[in-house]
Amino acid sequence: MLEKLKSRAQTLQAEVLTLLIALGDPRTPWYARSLIALVAAYALSPIDLIPDFIPILGYLDDLILVPAGIALAVRMIPPQVMADSRITAQQAGDSGKGMGLVGAGFIVLIWILAIIIFTSIIYQLLKEKL
Repeated sequence: MLEKLKSRAQTLQAEVLTLLIALGDPRTPWYARSLIALVAAYALSPIDLIPDFIPILGYLDDLILVPAGIALAVRMIPPQVMADSRITAQQAGDSGKGMGLVGAGFIVLIWILAIIIFTSIIYQLLKEKL
């Protein structure tokens, strides 16, 4: 059972790396890029739909939503892009360890952009009311 879980975790990790590589490919459609960004942000975010301190349900959303988002994103990306991204991911996984830093930088960028957008929306709303 533990080996099966480890194998699935490694497969999931490889798919996430593949998706991050596909995200940078210009052949990836915009809607697939948007979903990849949302799934990555949700997976790495400390904020969940159901907080983790709630027994069972807290982790259930992570165990269902993230793999479902990854599976949906994989289906949205053209097969040739996925094939090329898998090859690149395998080569990066074999030779490089810097992809974790790239992924972390990407998530930080997403949060900074979200804060800027949220702040500008709040500013516009306050400006209209005054």
